[in-house]
Amino acid sequence: MAITLANPDGLPAIDVYRQVSVATGTRLVFIAGQVAWDGDGVTVGKGDLAAQVEQCYLNIATALAGVGGSFGDVAKLTVHVVDWTPDKMPQLLEGIERASAKLGVTPVPPATLLGVAALDVPEHLVEIEATAVLD
Repeated sequence: MAITLANPDGLPAIDVYRQVSVATGTRLVFIAGQVAWDGDGVTVGKGDLAAQVEQCYLNIATALAGVGGSFGDVAKLTVHVVDWTPDKMPQLLEGIERASAKLGVTPVPPATLLGVAALDVPEHLVEIEATAVLD
């Protein structure tokens, strides 16, 4: 595995992600922002943030598998949520937990969460982009 995750002393330990990702691999993989489309381009979970987060994570895993990687190779995530408010955190976490169970991993790379006004189509509530490192 080309990624080591850490919470250095002096920074808060966050349950859902680690503060630092150290990459030692040789191939960078940049995954375009993934929305809640299935393989046919149909939106999954209209109006359901948790379902859409889950689909985004599954899409990232599919993209990585296509180039010989896995979710464990993710060095950084950026999450864009439409009309973000802190009360949406339980739904976000539920989606991550459901994806984790399906993928058999606990994805905890460093992440940045951004609230946005809108995404590409009105029914998309979240978009997640990833950077991964492969050996």
